[in-house]
Amino acid sequence: MTATTDGSTGATVPPRAASASTDRTTPAATGVKEAAEGAMRRATDHLLARQDAQGWWKGDLETNVTMDAEDLLLRQFLGIRDEATTTAAALFVRGEQREDGTWATFYGGPGELSATIEAYVALRLAGDAPDAPHMAKASAWIRERGGIAAARVFTRIWLALFGWWKWEDLPELPPELLYFPRWFPLSIYNFGQWARQTIVPLTVVSAKRPVRPAPFPLDELHTDPSNPNPPRPLASPVSWEGLFQRLDKVVRGYRKVALRRLRGSALRSAGRWIVERQENDGAWGGIQPPAVYSVIALHLLGYDLDHPVMRAGLESLDRYALWREDGSRMVEACQSPVWDTCLAAIALADAGLPADHPQLVKAADWMLGEQIVRPGDWAVKRPHLPPGGWAFEFHNDNYPDIDDTAEVVLALRRVKHHDPERMEKAIGRGVRWNLGMQSKNGAWGAFDVDNTSPFPNRLPFCDFGEVIDPPSADVTAHVVEMLAFEGMAHDPRTRRGIDWLLAEQEQNGSWFGRWGVNYVYGTGSVVPALTAAGLPASHPAIRRAVTWLEQVQNEDGGWGEDLRSYKYAGEWSGRGASTPSQTAWALMALLAAGEKDAKAVERGVRWLAETQREDGSWDEPYFTGTGFPWDFSINYHLYRQVFPLTALGRYVHGEPTPEAERS
Repeated sequence: MTATTDGSTGATVPPRAASASTDRTTPAATGVKEAAEGAMRRATDHLLARQDAQGWWKGDLETNVTMDAEDLLLRQFLGIRDEATTTAAALFVRGEQREDGTWATFYGGPGELSATIEAYVALRLAGDAPDAPHMAKASAWIRERGGIAAARVFTRIWLALFGWWKWEDLPELPPELLYFPRWFPLSIYNFGQWARQTIVPLTVVSAKRPVRPAPFPLDELHTDPSNPNPPRPLASPVSWEGLFQRLDKVVRGYRKVALRRLRGSALRSAGRWIVERQENDGAWGGIQPPAVYSVIALHLLGYDLDHPVMRAGLESLDRYALWREDGSRMVEACQSPVWDTCLAAIALADAGLPADHPQLVKAADWMLGEQIVRPGDWAVKRPHLPPGGWAFEFHNDNYPDIDDTAEVVLALRRVKHHDPERMEKAIGRGVRWNLGMQSKNGAWGAFDVDNTSPFPNRLPFCDFGEVIDPPSADVTAHVVEMLAFEGMAHDPRTRRGIDWLLAEQEQNGSWFGRWGVNYVYGTGSVVPALTAAGLPASHPAIRRAVTWLEQVQNEDGGWGEDLRSYKYAGEWSGRGASTPSQTAWALMALLAAGEKDAKAVERGVRWLAETQREDGSWDEPYFTGTGFPWDFSINYHLYRQVFPLTALGRYVHGEPTPEAERS
C-alpha cells in the first residue's frame, strides 16, 4: 500500500492498514506477552528514576518559538534584555527554522505566518542580518503570504509596542469590558480562563497604546512598505464577522469620547484584578502568556521593575525557561507537574507496582498537598460550591481544572496511604467539586461551568485559538471514569454524562479529542470510561469505536494522528505516523473493550515493545497534546513514557476495576 497526498496541505498522508482484522491471536501471542512484560519492567524502572525527591514528575512542555520570541520582545520593551539570554534564545529559535525558511507550530507541520514573523523579529533582536540567507528566505516567504498585515492580532500587538504597526490598525479592547455584568454575553467570565487572564491585561495595553523606540525597521516584512496595511473590504453586514467588524468601529469611536474618569476607574480595576490573581510563585495562572501581558500592563500602570509584584512576575518568567546542553534556551508555555504526576502514578500502579510502594506513597503525599481549598474564578458561577480541585501546574490556585481533579482522584485511589482518613477527605472534596462543575448539558468543560457563549470567539481581537471552554468528550470521559471508580456509576449525574458522550460519538465511531490529538485521544479516553461505568463491550457504541480503531491502525502496528485532523478531518482523522502515546491510547480503548486477544492489540503491543529504547523510554518528536485545536499544539515529553506503560500494564495485568480500586 502506498501513501497518498493531501491536496489541502501537500503533506503525505500515511497509509492505513490494508484491512481491519478481528482475528484472534495465534501462539505467537505468547512471545508478545513476554515482550510486553520486559518492556513494562524497563519502562517502570525508567519512570521511577525520573521522580523528583519531593514526589512529583514533570516532563518538558514543548510548544513553539513564539514563546521565546515574545520573551525577548518583553525584555526589549522593559529594557532588561541581556546578551546571554538573547544568544541562548536565538540559538533555539534558529535551530527550529525549517528548510523553506519558515517556522511551524508543531513538528512536521506547515510553516505558520505569525510564528515565522515573531521568530524573524527575535533573530533580528539577536543581531541576525536581514540579508543573511536564512533571514532573507524567511522574509520572502512572509511577503508572499501577505506580510505583517496578514498576521494574527496578537503578533501585530507585539509589533505595535515598537511602532512596527499602528495601534489605530488594531481592534479596540477597552478596559471598561471589566464592568460588563456577568450575564452579558461578552463578560470576561464568558471567556475561557486562559483568554480571560490574557484579555484583562491587554485592555490596559490597548488603552495605553505604548510605543518604545524600534531598534531597527521591518520594511522587509511588508508587501508594500509605503502602504503596509492596505484596506480590506468588510464582510457582509448580515454575517457575524461583518457585524463584529462594525461593532469594532463603534468601539473605536467610543475611545474618542470615553469619559476620562470612567476610563481611569476601569484601568485601576484592571490593575487590581491582575494583582489579585498573581500566584504565590509570581506568575499568573501558571501560564506564560498571561504572565507576560500582566507584567506589561502593570508596568504601564506605574509599577516599576523593583516593585515586589513586578519583581516576582519577572522571576517567575525565568522559571519557564529550560536551558539545554547545547546552550540554547527554550521557554515553556506552562509546566505540568500535577498532570504528569497523576498520570505517572496511574501508569506505575497499572503496571503492577505495589499500592504501598514508597514512591507511589510519596507521589500521593505531594498530590494531597497540591489540593486547592480556596475559591477561584470558577466560583463566579458556582458561588456556593466548596473548593477541592487540583490545578495543572505547581502554582495556580485561581484556576483548578476538572480534568486534573478527575485524574488525581483516579491516581490516589491506586495508592495505599498511611493516612487513609486524609486521603478519603481529599478525594471526597475533589469528587464533590467535580460534580458541582457539571454543565447543564450533563458534560464537563476544563475550567468553568457552561462556558459556551458563541460571542467571544467572534470578536476581531480573538483570532488565535479557542477563547471559550465548552464541555469536551475527553474531560467528560475522565470525570465519568472517576465517578465509576468512586462507586457512582449509577448516579443520575454520571448517567447524564454517559448519555452526552454517547450522543457525541462521530459517525465513524470515534470521539473528538479537545485536549489531545485528536480522535485517537478522544476515543482512547471515552471507551475506558464507558466500560468502567458498566456499558458492556457488546454495546453498539463500543463496537463502532473498536471497528474505527482497527481501520486506522497503521501498517507497522502502531497508531498515529497528525494535528491536521483538526482542520482536515476527512483526510487526517486517525491518520499519521505511529507514536508511542497515540498507540497507547488506542490500546487502552481496545483493552477496555475486551479486545486483549485481538490481532490489532497484539500488533500494537509488539510495536511498543520493538520501538522502546534500551533505557526503557520511547522517542516521540510528534506533538500529541492540544492547547487550542490546530492553533496551539503541545509536545508533552512525559506522554511518551506514561501512556505506553499504562497500556502495557493493562495488557499484562488486565483492566483496573472500580471494585478492585476501592477494596
